[in-house]
Amino acid sequence: MTQWRDDQPIFLQIRQRMIEMILNGAINEGDPLPSVRQVATDLSVNPLTVTKSYQSLVDMGTVEKRRGLGMYVTEGARAALLAHERDKFLKEDWPAIAARISALGLSTGDLLKDGDEK
Repeated sequence: MTQWRDDQPIFLQIRQRMIEMILNGAINEGDPLPSVRQVATDLSVNPLTVTKSYQSLVDMGTVEKRRGLGMYVTEGARAALLAHERDKFLKEDWPAIAARISALGLSTGDLLKDGDEK
């Protein structure tokens, strides 16, 4: 059973999983996405939720619909998603992380230490 976070709609969480699969090379440019029905069954969600997540990838220009064939990752999708995810990290995630680092009084050296050193 999949654990869903309460702070974000499920379709966005599914979209993020697909983005991560593309960025990690589990799905390559030109490859089809898993079928809506298969993802819905695997994740125990409504197929309309999966369709909405796939449509948001189409809207981003990283996936295209091929009539009668399914959804396919577009050429250049990985680079576009990497740029999108970097921008999102810098605008949404990094400010909170930087504030936490500052509040804890950590230095660059503290952050770059090997995890085994204490």
